[in-house]
Amino acid sequence: MARPRWLRIGLLLVWGIILAAALAAFLFDRGAAQHQLATLLAASGWAAGAIYLLLGSLRAFTLIPAAYLVLAGLVVLNPGPLWLLTLAGIAVSSTSIYFFSGAMGLGEYFEVHHPEKLARLRRAIERHELTVIIGWSFFPLAPTDLISYVCGALRVNYTRFLVGILVGEGAVCALYIWGAHWLLGRLI
Repeated sequence: MARPRWLRIGLLLVWGIILAAALAAFLFDRGAAQHQLATLLAASGWAAGAIYLLLGSLRAFTLIPAAYLVLAGLVVLNPGPLWLLTLAGIAVSSTSIYFFSGAMGLGEYFEVHHPEKLARLRRAIERHELTVIIGWSFFPLAPTDLISYVCGALRVNYTRFLVGILVGEGAVCALYIWGAHWLLGRLI
C-alpha cells in the first residue's frame, strides 16, 4: 500500500530535523553536549536508564552505531541493566526504521539503483531469512540500521525480523558490554 506523498515528506522532514540536530550538537558544541549528557546521566540511576533508553530509541535515525552509546552507558550503568536497555532501544529503533522505510520509498530506490544487489539480497533473505538477519545483526561492521531498512522495504515478516535483530544484536552487545566491563575491571 502506497503512503500519501504528504506523509512521506513529513516523515523525511522529521528524520532530517533529528539528523541535523544531532550533527549540530556533535560538530559545533560537542563539549557542551557531552557535559550536559554526563551531568544528566550522573544524577540518578533511573534517570540515566531513562535517558539511555531514549537515546537508544532515537539513535538509529542519526545512523550512529549502537556501540558508541554502549560505551557511554558503561560509565553509568551496570552490565545487566545496560544490556537490557540496549536491547530495548535497539528493538524500538529497528522497529521504527522497519516501518519508516516504506514511507521513504527505499524499495523503489533499491529497485532502480541496485536491482542486482536487491535481487541477490532478496533471494538470500527468502532462503535463509532468520539466519541472514541474525548474522547481519551480529557482524560488527554491518550496520543493523541498514538491514532494518532493507527488511522493511522488502516486507519481511516483522516477528522474524525482530527476533533476528534481537538475537544478533543481543549476542554482540553482550560481548561488548561484559567484555568491556571485564577489561575495565582489570585496568582500573
